[in-house]
Amino acid sequence: MVRALAIDVGSSSLRTALVDESGVVTHVHQRPLSVNSPHPGEVELDATEIATIALELSRATLAESGGCDAVGITNQRATTVVFDPTSSLPVGPALSWQDLRTVFDCLALQGDGIHLAPNQSATKIKWLVDSSGLASCDLRFATLETWLAWHLSEGETYVSDRSNASVSGLIDTSLEGWDDHVLAALGIDSAMLPSLVDTMGSFGSARALKGSPPLVALVGDQPASLFGQSCVDSGAKITFGTGAMLDMVHGISGPPSMRRYNSGCYPTVLRSRNGEVTWGVEGIVFSAGSCVQWLCDLGLIRTVDQSDALASSVDSSEGVDFVPAFSGLGTPRWDFGARGGFFGLTRGSSAAHLVRAVLEGVAQRGADLLEAAESEVGSRLEEIRLDGGMSANRFFVQRLADFSGHTVAVSSEREATTRGAGLMALVSAGHLALRDVEALWSPGFVATPSIDSPARAEARAHWLDTVERAAGTIPELSAVSF
Repeated sequence: MVRALAIDVGSSSLRTALVDESGVVTHVHQRPLSVNSPHPGEVELDATEIATIALELSRATLAESGGCDAVGITNQRATTVVFDPTSSLPVGPALSWQDLRTVFDCLALQGDGIHLAPNQSATKIKWLVDSSGLASCDLRFATLETWLAWHLSEGETYVSDRSNASVSGLIDTSLEGWDDHVLAALGIDSAMLPSLVDTMGSFGSARALKGSPPLVALVGDQPASLFGQSCVDSGAKITFGTGAMLDMVHGISGPPSMRRYNSGCYPTVLRSRNGEVTWGVEGIVFSAGSCVQWLCDLGLIRTVDQSDALASSVDSSEGVDFVPAFSGLGTPRWDFGARGGFFGLTRGSSAAHLVRAVLEGVAQRGADLLEAAESEVGSRLEEIRLDGGMSANRFFVQRLADFSGHTVAVSSEREATTRGAGLMALVSAGHLALRDVEALWSPGFVATPSIDSPARAEARAHWLDTVERAAGTIPELSAVSF
């Protein structure tokens, strides 16, 4: 049996596992990452800790299993490390993709016609270089696939794959090289940037691991999740975790620019191999599973698992609506000043009504993502595939089917990102074909719409009216656009 080691760096934990040719994930090891928020809007990780945990867990997985034939890395995109190549030590914290400390830098650059977002790597690099007091030409920039490849290869491999580079803010649609205009505006020396490579290829050996297995796949977390759910040449998935992220295959034709579309979606690279790029569209909901965790924090439920049964215990929310917008609205309506809220509360509203309203609100936002992506691509999906923590909640899955009008197929592997990194490594190494990956899809649960089109249209119209009531809560933030 041929197997790949998958290294999966999430926003708050790191996981290693083996993935075999049938897509089965085994020998999983997982450990939380230290996440620090020194000030509001700032989110930092420890880059040295990430590298150390990745090596320790990889060695544990391989020791337990007897080895692997290839290695694939998947990671939270745009989290930014700047390091000294001589010592291989970072010069500051790793700035998470969630970190917003460079928001004013992004706004200032708009006056020069440069449109960057604070969740991209570009302005994070400048902040880390400036804070180090060192010249940028003496330092190196890494997103997490770059950082781990560097450590696995013991400093021999210094590359960034195009799925990660495409969300950095430092590359144009040609994907051939870094954007000199943006680099000049930020004062970043091109010498500190890695070589651009395909997501699937040959990137040297993981010399830090026993047997020095080949490193053959580097891919961002959302494209990996899509691949892990067997969406190769068509299809879409939504990962419902802390937030929610939709990715949909769009084809091999690139967009006119890397800026966000009018639909509220934005272009992204899903994978590349032998120089051929597969593009996708992506949409985001900032608050999803975090809303269910908030119900636990309030004491309305003891565990997130209880939300399913409690929401199902009532026939409706009795007119209570909830807009999940703790930190604004993403796709399709980018409103950073919108805030979450309950509407329609009465003295008779119970905990069950509130819990149901929260799950239905997140499901409505999922339907928003689907409408935006389909309008951008110009075609309707036959089904939407689901992974992430909330995919285990059957009430939620059913309401997503109801509000979207789509068949919803839940991945049998909840952590499809890990699976995708392993499968991509096996394809890259020649042990699987792309058509083999497509044939592996076998959902664990399928929900079909239980309401008719008129009822769905009424529910969606009511939802859009409710969102209007939450929009613009903080007008100053609502006026900001990236």
